[in-house]
Amino acid sequence: MHHANHFYGHAHVLARYAGLGDRHPPRINGYVQHGWNIGDGLAPGHPYADRTPSLLWSEQTRRRAWSVGRRNVVVIGAPFTYLLAMRPEDPPAEEREGTIWYPFHGWEGQHVKGDHRKLIALIQATEPGPVTVCLYWHEYRMRNVRRLYERAGFRVICHGYRGHWWKDTDPEFLDKQLTELRRHRRVASNRLTSAIFYGIAAGCEPAVYGDPMILSNEDPTFGGTARIRRQWPELHGTAVDVPTAVHIARAELGIDHRCAPAELRELLGWANLQEEEDDRDD
Repeated sequence: MHHANHFYGHAHVLARYAGLGDRHPPRINGYVQHGWNIGDGLAPGHPYADRTPSLLWSEQTRRRAWSVGRRNVVVIGAPFTYLLAMRPEDPPAEEREGTIWYPFHGWEGQHVKGDHRKLIALIQATEPGPVTVCLYWHEYRMRNVRRLYERAGFRVICHGYRGHWWKDTDPEFLDKQLTELRRHRRVASNRLTSAIFYGIAAGCEPAVYGDPMILSNEDPTFGGTARIRRQWPELHGTAVDVPTAVHIARAELGIDHRCAPAELRELLGWANLQEEEDDRDD
């Protein structure tokens, strides 16, 4: 299994939905898109073996992959949509309050450059209710960054470690994220990212505003933040039309392409594995 298939516990979520329980996920026959992007579903520079299936989130991504020469591509929907299917109202929704805010983040190979103090001031001036700031594990471990948000009076959390090279993946990452999103009325970030689309699908009002910051050595191949703002202007601003956002998120996450468990097992190369008994309806 390519190690990126484990990111954010994606393989674990798919295995649960496919009826394989909480065992270690079997090897997936292909590359699962591990985050929303504006390219072919794989990160720029991502190592790719010819003729290996790309398992993508949306029809839009499939068309872009086709346009750059990828042929063995299948739309299965985002792993997050499978989690939504398993947890449609679990637990019962309490009254939502405040905003969960996701500052743009770096990772092991690239750091973010930007003014967190200015971003904090903008959040304080914009958000009316209590604010939860969710830092990516990379920034959460940077005490100087985390303390800026804590000292501003925000509740600061982290959903867990994404994992890297098959190590230390938090299989509950997406479960924690869904639980937090369902606690909040709004979801916001300074870039349009997976978290915004997840929040919309989980019932949050979205917002994208503030300095998008700079990722060191950011690859401009597919147009970067300038293209994102041109192509999805409806999702930018401190107040966004919710029905429009829901329509876009549904397409970008591939909710209508979510597979049935048996179909998913076939596509992932798990058709001959023993399905575990559970109480979930297919």
